[in-house]
Amino acid sequence: MIWRHNSGEFDLGGRARVMGVLNVTVDSFSDGGKYVSVEKAVSHGLQMVAEGADIIDVGGESTRPGAEPVSEEEEMRRVLPVIGELAKKSRCVISIDTSKAGVAREAIAHGASIINDVTGLRGDPKMAEVVALTGAGLIIMHMQGTPRDMQRNPHYENVVAEVGDFFRQSFTRAVTCGIDPGNIAFDPGIGFGKSVLHNMLLLKNIESLRVQNRPLVVGVSRKSFLGKIVGSDAMEDRFWPTVALTSLGREHGADVFRVHDVQPSVQALRMTEAILGVV
Repeated sequence: MIWRHNSGEFDLGGRARVMGVLNVTVDSFSDGGKYVSVEKAVSHGLQMVAEGADIIDVGGESTRPGAEPVSEEEEMRRVLPVIGELAKKSRCVISIDTSKAGVAREAIAHGASIINDVTGLRGDPKMAEVVALTGAGLIIMHMQGTPRDMQRNPHYENVVAEVGDFFRQSFTRAVTCGIDPGNIAFDPGIGFGKSVLHNMLLLKNIESLRVQNRPLVVGVSRKSFLGKIVGSDAMEDRFWPTVALTSLGREHGADVFRVHDVQPSVQALRMTEAILGVV
């Protein structure tokens, strides 16, 4: 399985890839405010690369439940200097986590190669055009509602079937807009308009969501449903559940993992893949 982007491609036939989360925000749920300076953000990004990250996913607007949107100008002020410096200092692939076409376009110009759109091309009508024209890789994520209201009362008749339908419809729409099918990946949006049960059902059935043999991206890192399951409100108690689900997600067919703690996730994936590869 090949996932293309505008600076190369990932061969996902052998090992899964890790996206290191780099939030340059003041209000992200687990690390808001830690990396608001360019120097700290770039340093952390390079550290994640050293720990084994294949992609650094830079985001300048929090998508935590209840988050308020920021302007396009503010988002670019936060992310563009970081992307530019990372592109100069590392050969790691850079992803821009944004739903704004203008931000995505400038991020690509500064060195990003993948666009991670939490709205799944539904937020900005110009986003598909940006992806098609730049040849960027694309992650289409499923979200019910918006970050401001998505966790108020998420409801599905059949969450696995509905997310799968969304992926199929999104694939057709993206290709119709001129996006190369080989550039597309899908993310079920764990925690984005889903209850604990919805999250668990999606993780259990991740392989059934695959569309046209495209990669599946999973992001469970530090999310609140982990604390609910283990019975703790402490952020540090979400560390090992994240590693466990990374390993399980690989066994169930996921190809790319978006994580905050890179090294243990990489080690868990390599161990799982070693076992899966034993004849």
